[in-house]
Amino acid sequence: MTDSRYFKRTIVKETVESRHLPDGKRDLRIYLPPGYNEALSYPVVYCQDGEDFFNFGRVATIANQLILDEGLTPFIIVGVDVDKKKRTAEYTPDGPLHDSYVQFFAEELLPFIEARYPVRRNPGERLLAGDSLGGTVSWHIATRYPHLFNRVAAFSGAFYPYSQTLTSLMPDLSEMEIFMIVGLQETAYQTDTGIYNFVALNREMKQIVEERGATVHYGEHEGQHVWGFWQQHIPQALKIFMG
Repeated sequence: MTDSRYFKRTIVKETVESRHLPDGKRDLRIYLPPGYNEALSYPVVYCQDGEDFFNFGRVATIANQLILDEGLTPFIIVGVDVDKKKRTAEYTPDGPLHDSYVQFFAEELLPFIEARYPVRRNPGERLLAGDSLGGTVSWHIATRYPHLFNRVAAFSGAFYPYSQTLTSLMPDLSEMEIFMIVGLQETAYQTDTGIYNFVALNREMKQIVEERGATVHYGEHEGQHVWGFWQQHIPQALKIFMG
């Protein structure tokens, strides 16, 4: 991407107060599309690991390119930052801070954004996106609050056995739509909780959600558990959900 138009990005920083989170607040970064007009309304993408999505995923630059050159409907992106020391505790469904984070997301973050930005409020025009555990927590937010969210993009989702078990107990996921990719070289990835075969985990999760009626966009590609891989597939996910 060498076109200078792609780098003319409008990104606003905000801080949302919280009664659910232990530290009482969370930092956000918000991408506003080219031609942004408060009199209009926009679909919205909520990204976990907000700082990484913007800095390493280059999601704002990618969005500019897709909107300016490929005709995607302009959309807003909300990046939700995370303290890496608390990430596992917040993002894993059995983590000690998970319930607090999920409640914050649905009950505080969403109203905060909708009070300040002209985002559309139909679940079909909200997308939750995340890498690794960010994909996991996005999925569990959506299944906890299906009246708010039913579209998820999971890049190498860390769908550990507990996530699979929780999902297998859900009888009907026919309203859910999930984009899943995984790198074929992610068969022995070291995490802070052990070594996992992400290819096997994602294949298993795909089967579980499909059996319960979800719409699944699934791909296995050459790649490792790194942002260089995920960045390549962000355009595909955005085209599916924002096209």
